[in-house]
Amino acid sequence: MRLLLLACLRAQTGNATTAARIQSHLHDAGHICVLKDASRCESLTEIANLTSADQFDAALAIHLYKGGRHLQGSRIPFGIIFGGTDINEDIRSEEKRRVMGAVLREARFAVAFTTEMKELAAAEWPDARKKIYVQYQGIRTTPTETFDWYRFLQNADIPADTDDLRVFLLICGLRRVKDPLYLVDVFSDWHRKEPSVHLGIIGPAVDPLLTTEIKEKIKRAPGVHLLQEMPQDDLHAAMRRCFAVVNSSISEGMSAAILEAMDLNIPVLARNIPGNAAIIKHKDTGLLFSDPQDSNSTAKLLKNFLLAQTWIECQSFSLMVFKDKATISFCCFLSLQTISNTIFKPLFTVYHKSRATLDQENVIKLEHLQFQGISHCFYFQD
Repeated sequence: MRLLLLACLRAQTGNATTAARIQSHLHDAGHICVLKDASRCESLTEIANLTSADQFDAALAIHLYKGGRHLQGSRIPFGIIFGGTDINEDIRSEEKRRVMGAVLREARFAVAFTTEMKELAAAEWPDARKKIYVQYQGIRTTPTETFDWYRFLQNADIPADTDDLRVFLLICGLRRVKDPLYLVDVFSDWHRKEPSVHLGIIGPAVDPLLTTEIKEKIKRAPGVHLLQEMPQDDLHAAMRRCFAVVNSSISEGMSAAILEAMDLNIPVLARNIPGNAAIIKHKDTGLLFSDPQDSNSTAKLLKNFLLAQTWIECQSFSLMVFKDKATISFCCFLSLQTISNTIFKPLFTVYHKSRATLDQENVIKLEHLQFQGISHCFYFQD
């Protein structure tokens, strides 16, 4: 099957990432999928001419308004994938809502990334409920193994020799709905008290006016940095080295940056909005905040209890099983108990054995053990 996939394809944006991933899956399934940048379409008839000339069998559009409006009256069947701002923001415009309703009536099906998004759309267009399907996104990260973290810090003007360095990354297109200025003041105030804390904002300059505002604001906000765009593989590598990924959006469909952070086992601090709450269970799979001061308290909790390291270790730590189990002493660390009581519902049982007395020949096997909500892991101290 020959398919047209219509989306706004600005590099390093969520829609472009989603479109590329869908294209890859369709190719793997044996179909031909041609990407078309909806933002570069000069008229609504351009896509009609394209589908006639290139003999497409069907079409997909990401974003009910930005992509879908170009498929109105299409001679080929098409489906819609909700983008996020279409249902959360554009629906407030009477003209856009009218266009989106007409597109949805013509579409064979529509895909929502969350149940909440489906319900919002169905509440506005009840007749379309049966054609809206919920399909959660899949994410695959590909961090560059040769990524130079220290050069990254140097380019960002972040001192790499700072003790206990904590770099938070806010990854988003620089546009109003992402609200990248939301946390600038609170992180800058925190940095003044603790110079090891830094916030890096990274993403394409979608809104030039807002980008200028951000640059001016950051000049007066020590500890906050506007970072250069980078290839996605390098971005994944930078995420893997940061302390936590932050999201401050006013609305989201389903944040690719949050999903990527989760895939990389990096803690997530996100604004408590429906799109984020749909994929983050507070104090379980991430931390949600409702205002800047709330985010500051949450982030400090992360830092004070070294949650980032503990989270990674307790989710994917290998269990070391020994022949002489009697020699393994039991120890509970207060800080870890505090974390388990205040952050996570699962109980973290922590064992330790002196590295000096560890006989590696007694190691039988390495295996990951996680069952019934309980994670067991061994810590070895010198």
